[in-house]
Amino acid sequence: MRRMEITCDNEYKAKNIRGFCHLYDGQEAVAMGIQSALTQEDSWITSYRCHCTALLRGGTVSRVVGELFARANGYSKGKGGSMHFYNKEHNFYGGAGIVGAQVPVGTGLAFANKYHAAPGEPMNVAIACYGDGAANQGQIWESANMASLWKLPMIFCIENNQYGMGTSIDRHSSHSDYYQMGNHIPGIRIDGMNVLAVQEGMRFVRDFTSNGNGPMYVEMMTYRYHGHSMSDPGTTYRNREEIAFTRSTRDPLEFIKKTLVDAGFADAEELKSIEKQIRKEVQAEVLKAKEWPHPEKESMFKDIFTKDGTSDSQEFPPFIRMPDYEKSFYAPN
Repeated sequence: MRRMEITCDNEYKAKNIRGFCHLYDGQEAVAMGIQSALTQEDSWITSYRCHCTALLRGGTVSRVVGELFARANGYSKGKGGSMHFYNKEHNFYGGAGIVGAQVPVGTGLAFANKYHAAPGEPMNVAIACYGDGAANQGQIWESANMASLWKLPMIFCIENNQYGMGTSIDRHSSHSDYYQMGNHIPGIRIDGMNVLAVQEGMRFVRDFTSNGNGPMYVEMMTYRYHGHSMSDPGTTYRNREEIAFTRSTRDPLEFIKKTLVDAGFADAEELKSIEKQIRKEVQAEVLKAKEWPHPEKESMFKDIFTKDGTSDSQEFPPFIRMPDYEKSFYAPN
């Protein structure tokens, strides 16, 4: 995950990736710990900072990066870009491009999981991850109310990376203990830089919500190394010393490497060898993605309208409007 995101940074600066691009480096322990605690039948939806979650939920580096390169073999056929990944086969529902909009959808997934569960049996859960910048939105409060009222197997997961875009939590929220925001809904705070803490904490949360106890709030205390997006240098509202200090004292990868060495499960040379191999594998995947073609112009008209929810009954819009009307695309006859 870390190597893929660093590669995306380099490819963006080389102008091989255009448009929005929100990187996840620094927060990897959150997604990895959640993935290890959930089952593949559980539903997961997250924000537009979604590359690594897509990778964990059945993706490959080439398909993730290929989507950022706008290639036809990308995760969303080259038409979604950085913010729109989806893999229903692995119960991954995005990648939502609107701040906080994934939370009501996640609540709907929890409703569906309860609806389809056998009476008296543990339910598949749903988790919606969102940032501290979205935590005070009305749609989240409404979703929490419904989830509590109907005792849905829903996990409200706040990835508190300390900044809502460029605004620190003490400046954008009057209540920054986000795990307490559910009022009577129970909540816990987890060290989101420690993958083992995330794993164990989420195992408890999953068991609680799966067994008919209603929803839970989870606050992951984490940190992003890059700015909010690639257009944000990330140093106008925080200084480089703060970033360097976090890297040197709380980095999730360095923590797990030290843990493995201290426990005698690996030595430093072995870990260096693994890192070198990962670099080679990621680079090979990136080169593979660059060989893929861009989507055909006609593909823009597909996967928009359908009569019954299947690709076999698609309806095609008459045109795709472009900012410059003269460059709009019209459906082939």
